[in-house]
Amino acid sequence: MRQGGAQVVKFTIRGTLPGLNELIEAERSHRQMGAKLKKQCEAVVLHAAGRLGKWRADGPVRMVYRWYEPNRRRDKDNISAFGRKVIQDALVRGKYLRNDGWKEIAGFEDVFEVDAKRPRIEVEIYEDWSN
Repeated sequence: MRQGGAQVVKFTIRGTLPGLNELIEAERSHRQMGAKLKKQCEAVVLHAAGRLGKWRADGPVRMVYRWYEPNRRRDKDNISAFGRKVIQDALVRGKYLRNDGWKEIAGFEDVFEVDAKRPRIEVEIYEDWSN
């Protein structure tokens, strides 16, 4: 789908991902538990990203993360810090993005909402063809 001069692709991750606090707790319990948690989360993201099919980013992208939490208990930075890392790393692992460095990720935006009945993460990727 195109919006203005940019191609937009979207996918949705059902439920929530662990926050940064959960990652820190896992790493403190055992040095390999953090890596195991990250790998499990990446698998969830790659499953959801499968709806992108054969799409691959050709140039820099801007990403919009829409975090729909079941309530307001978790801090926004706790929700998004580990979540963005996991999502971007999974998209690189799945070869949707070449890398997740400065050249490939032009920027990102977080939007936070509450949806007690349907928590989820909606990821929008804008590929700007004018750059």
